[in-house]
Amino acid sequence: MIYLQLFLSFLQIGLFSFGGGYAAMPLIQGQVVSTHGWLSMSEFTDLITISQMTPGPIAVNSATFVGIKIAGIPGALIATIGCILPSCIIVTLIAKLYLKYQNVDTLQSVLNSLRPAVVAMIASAGISILISAFWGSEAIVTLAGTRWSLVAIFAVCVLLLQKFKMNPIWVMILAGVIKAVLSFAGL
Repeated sequence: MIYLQLFLSFLQIGLFSFGGGYAAMPLIQGQVVSTHGWLSMSEFTDLITISQMTPGPIAVNSATFVGIKIAGIPGALIATIGCILPSCIIVTLIAKLYLKYQNVDTLQSVLNSLRPAVVAMIASAGISILISAFWGSEAIVTLAGTRWSLVAIFAVCVLLLQKFKMNPIWVMILAGVIKAVLSFAGL
């Protein structure tokens, strides 16, 4: 019976948590703390912290964590499957519809009009991260407040990625090592 409860609870979370991980948190809290009492509020706070620190979506990480706590490995598998099943079904249906109607001019014009907006959103996020990295979280951009060591690391990374086509994972590792060395040297 616990497996069915886990599955149905996380199926609801997966089905109704539009808007990403932060939108899913009240649903997760409602299911695991309020409805079933599987976790205390303190444990739920720990769950969110752990879910933020581990790779993957918050809802999936939460399903795995709660499933293991309540019913071991089988519980984790069942809760996780319940959480991801709605997304898998919806994406499959959308893919089938896209393949069926991909040559329709109206669909192509809608997708073409969305591309610039997506590029703008990605660029906006990148610029925000860049400003935060170079000038801190206050985002007061001044020449005197520029973290020049981070600007240099950024320039080296862009050069390695664009000119030498280096693997991005190795570039990230190299950037981390350079920053650690500079921090150790007091720069």
